[in-house]
Amino acid sequence: MGVAEMSIIAEAVDGVYGRSAAGLRASLEHPLEGCWKPLARSETDVAGRISEWADLSLDRGLYRIVFDSDQYFVGLGVVAAYPEISVTFRMQDEDDVCKVQVLLAPHSYSTYFGTAG
Repeated sequence: MGVAEMSIIAEAVDGVYGRSAAGLRASLEHPLEGCWKPLARSETDVAGRISEWADLSLDRGLYRIVFDSDQYFVGLGVVAAYPEISVTFRMQDEDDVCKVQVLLAPHSYSTYFGTAG
């Protein structure tokens, strides 16, 4: 029987301008000994995606992605109510590429979790 290989794709959409949120910094984290530890850091591409995380081999369990919304909106000349958006989720299905999507605006955000493909 093969080893489970789960991975993740993150995607961000700018709800103000109705486009991909390019240049949004994010950190993928996993809990270890009661603290969140960074596994990978990246920035969304022109399509608003962090696709290189799909190359990671992740185990089942809890993860979170912390999006640096403050840095993103400051770059647009806007003050954000939420300086960061933290999305905590559970990876549980073997051989899945999971997708975490965030729709962000200066005073609100929403999230989606599902599988890519």
